[in-house]
Amino acid sequence: MNVGTGDKGITSLLTGERVPKSHIRVEACGELDELGSVLGALAASLSAGPDTARREIAWIQEHLLHIGAWVAGGPKAPPAHAVDVLEKSTEALEKALPPLQGFLLPGGHPSAAWAHVARTVCRRAERRVAAVPSPESLPFLNRLSTWLYALARACNQANGVAETLWKP
Repeated sequence: MNVGTGDKGITSLLTGERVPKSHIRVEACGELDELGSVLGALAASLSAGPDTARREIAWIQEHLLHIGAWVAGGPKAPPAHAVDVLEKSTEALEKALPPLQGFLLPGGHPSAAWAHVARTVCRRAERRVAAVPSPESLPFLNRLSTWLYALARACNQANGVAETLWKP
């Protein structure tokens, strides 16, 4: 059996630098990869919801790959316009939703539940990316978690599932 260098806990960044798999850049890339996978599960669960949600999720997954390449030592930061795209999409989702009346418990329709899982994975990825020097991707990840919250609410609404308010 051949033993690869990864078997010894070492991997390469895009720069060619060899680092331990516990390196913060590798950790951040892993979190971004997990987020992309959870977004795939979310897209697969959409039976009803905003018409553009699947396309937007695919665009987000592509953008996460760009962020991952940058985090792994790629030459340029992700484009700044992506933050504006997410903000406009979030505003469009929120316009069609009733105002929040308090804190919501995550869940409801399976698509909404997946959106909430994606939101929490996104927050974890954001924390990992924040530890990488010059984290130009943080505004995108921050807006993405807000978009996912709005999408979860929109999925519940589209599927006729009432939101559950937290009762402290």
